[in-house]
Amino acid sequence: MNNPIERKIYTDRIKGFFNKRDLIKVITGVRRSGKSEILKLLKGEVLKITDEQHIIFANFEEAEFSNILTYKKLHDYVTDKMTDDKRYYIFLDEIQMVKDWERAVNSLRLRNTDIFVTGSNSQLLSGELATLIAGRYVSFEINPLSYEEFVKFRQESRVAEIEAFNPKTRLDIADDISKSKLVAISVVDDLDEYIQIGGFPLLSTTQFSTEQARQLVLDIHSSAVLKDVVARNKVKNVPLLEKIIAFVYDNVGSLITLRRISDYLKSNSGSGDLETIGNYIRYLENACIIRKVSRYDIKGKELLKSNDKYYLADHSLQYTIGGFKRTNLPGILENIVYNELIRRGYKVYVGKMGKDDNREIDFVAEKLSEKIYVQVCTAFSSNEVIDREFNPLLDIKDNYPKYVVTLDKYWQENKNGVVGIHLKDFLLKEVL
Repeated sequence: MNNPIERKIYTDRIKGFFNKRDLIKVITGVRRSGKSEILKLLKGEVLKITDEQHIIFANFEEAEFSNILTYKKLHDYVTDKMTDDKRYYIFLDEIQMVKDWERAVNSLRLRNTDIFVTGSNSQLLSGELATLIAGRYVSFEINPLSYEEFVKFRQESRVAEIEAFNPKTRLDIADDISKSKLVAISVVDDLDEYIQIGGFPLLSTTQFSTEQARQLVLDIHSSAVLKDVVARNKVKNVPLLEKIIAFVYDNVGSLITLRRISDYLKSNSGSGDLETIGNYIRYLENACIIRKVSRYDIKGKELLKSNDKYYLADHSLQYTIGGFKRTNLPGILENIVYNELIRRGYKVYVGKMGKDDNREIDFVAEKLSEKIYVQVCTAFSSNEVIDREFNPLLDIKDNYPKYVVTLDKYWQENKNGVVGIHLKDFLLKEVL
């Protein structure tokens, strides 16, 4: 498939800032999450308002740009292509490869330009040079595919395969068999497949076995850790980093402290001081590989300062450490729900019922005046489990939506305003 598949939830957000020349559009995200494809989609939108001659596009991980990895050479490369006074749209992919790139972008910003940059680091604009463009950029983080996007990518790729195999089946005329019906023939269970192989775009457009998919995710993970953590931060103790990664990945959805990681290292014939452990965790966050989620006191309405949870940029990353474990399924499902909430633009916390009430709500999600509460449960195996998941939500006396998300296919119930809902229905719900 030569043309990138639309990801409107991102392109629509970014398009709102087209031709705001004083604002540099900064797009970040874990490696292979689709940042380059987003740039291509944005370029397609820009072509509706200008011509190809006024678009400058460079991917600094490609060999043809390997000789312009300093800010001066980047500046000269772009200005040499600006041959008139019309506006130029500049797309710079994996900009962190260019040393002191902020100097070039700050200078180019002062011309008649609209600038878009991508990078695999959430702290792309946190260094000393970033002060050059402080207050002059707007940032967007791209995630691997949500379940809804995964289904769409699968459908688009299946239609393309059908048409490529037999051009006579091109479906540009009305007949008894629609594209959706042809696609449905080859669909077994996309949700199970999504859980098993994850949301990196590469895995959704080509059919891979589970083993092949795991190898590709392992390669993505290794590249992200090597380039965006080890090399970027000059990490000296790589074995320690690998042990920390293994611990965090195996404890997705569990409360974690630096002390707990230190105790784990000591019990496994290792060691690491709290400062180093904290630095390595931060490097992983900066590389968009993991996200920290703080706890929130629901009754006291304040953030708590200890015991955070960590979730992965894509749940499939967990399988790079020891493969898929059914015992980890609760954390995997939480990870999927968390990323869905983030994709929809929510700020997400772990909810604690109160100072003297240790019960937790998996997620409290807020966006402007909106708020939702979400519990995640693999299955309702007993009345005790049902009470454990529903009762905390029932005890929250406000009118915001409350969900218990589950894989239990036979549970669809509204219990005094708390909605039990299947994971697939939750992920595809138009409005939460």
